[in-house]
Amino acid sequence: MLDLRLTRAARPAVQLRRLLVAAASAGTGFLLLSCLGYALKRPEAAGSGALRLAWCGVPVAATVYLALAVARTDPGTRPRPGLSAIGLGPARLMAVSALVTALSTTLGSLVALSLFLHLRGDLTGLPFDGAAASFLAAGKALPLAATVTLLAVVPVVATVAVALALRPRDPRPVVRPQRRYLPFVRQAGGAAAGGSAGGSAAGGRTAEAEAEAAGGGRGSAGEGGPAARGGVIDPRFTPPSTAAKDDDKGPGDTPFGLPWAVALVAAGLTAQAYAGRRPPAPVFTFTAAPTGAGLFLLGWLLTAVGLVLAAPGLTHLCGRLLQCARPGALRLLAGRGLMAEATRIGRPLGILCAVTATGYAMTTLYDSPGRPFGPLSALGALVVAGCAFATLLTVAVETRQSRAETTDALLRLGAPATVLRGAAALRAFALLAFFAPLTLAIAALAAFPLTR
Repeated sequence: MLDLRLTRAARPAVQLRRLLVAAASAGTGFLLLSCLGYALKRPEAAGSGALRLAWCGVPVAATVYLALAVARTDPGTRPRPGLSAIGLGPARLMAVSALVTALSTTLGSLVALSLFLHLRGDLTGLPFDGAAASFLAAGKALPLAATVTLLAVVPVVATVAVALALRPRDPRPVVRPQRRYLPFVRQAGGAAAGGSAGGSAAGGRTAEAEAEAAGGGRGSAGEGGPAARGGVIDPRFTPPSTAAKDDDKGPGDTPFGLPWAVALVAAGLTAQAYAGRRPPAPVFTFTAAPTGAGLFLLGWLLTAVGLVLAAPGLTHLCGRLLQCARPGALRLLAGRGLMAEATRIGRPLGILCAVTATGYAMTTLYDSPGRPFGPLSALGALVVAGCAFATLLTVAVETRQSRAETTDALLRLGAPATVLRGAAALRAFALLAFFAPLTLAIAALAAFPLTR
């Protein structure tokens, strides 16, 4: 009952994000059901139906990623002091998050099923003068097992992803003892034993200290143990000091993988340019992929993955550029914020850039009058683009929540609220000014082989 109250008592913004997940699940479920209708309408075109179903993997991944971002920003399922005493520990809160995600996605799947049956005419007759009967297999019975399986894809995958991402973890770092060789290291902070006499003396002192420690620690209470009596300890049980390593860390570690991401983008553009020398005939679509289209798809995939991997490093670079040339308080605060949140903001931003570049290439591909965008293609593009944009906004909300303590501290120190709002606006403008031309350039290069 307390879990239900935590879920229902959420603010309107949280409920709106859950409704976005339900809407994305409804759109993806309708696309999956339309693939089933196409297979029932044209049983002889098995290859085309399988290709349609494979394209639905992109909306499914976008919906699951949005559901995961919404679950992470849910304030009702965040661990707080005192909840473990009433039975709401980290594992229980993770189960609540998975349950909320399952309910939201299941609601979307039910909406998709109702709309699909309504357009088929199974509820109140064929609407829109039967315009949707051509690709929804109106008049044919739907197989129950296939329908349930397709509708359960998004709820099951999203629930499992949320449960794995929010599973309880031990906050204490795992310290692995370093392997040391006792004949050479006998004392903590001392030099290696030199010569047989020195080695035997050090060995005798170590053995004596171990014997005293094993004797019950009779003098440990007053003298502080073996280390206090002679300064002789076993270095194998001395944890390494991490103070110097922590002091060297800046506001945000530089995300790794930027050179590999640039290499992937270059490889993808090269593959598309190479495939553009002999364009496939006929030109591939969502339902027909000729033999020569594999290199195009591989190039698009490499370019999209490279953009996603490069975005955190480029976001970190934006933060550094904001702080160059004698920055003031505003630029310094904005740049440090970007550097600290580069990984969290960069990933959904890279996905949005990849979706934009791919959408531009698809628009170029379907530019001719003979191949206009159909209703299902437009729905798929809307679901993917909407999920990418909504995920970016959700991650921005999560970033704001993680900086709440820092913001409160700055306000208590007397920082004007206009400075904080100006820093947030400056961060958004810097990301837009950096990523918009980059995305347009990569989209133009990716679409160039299709225009030749």
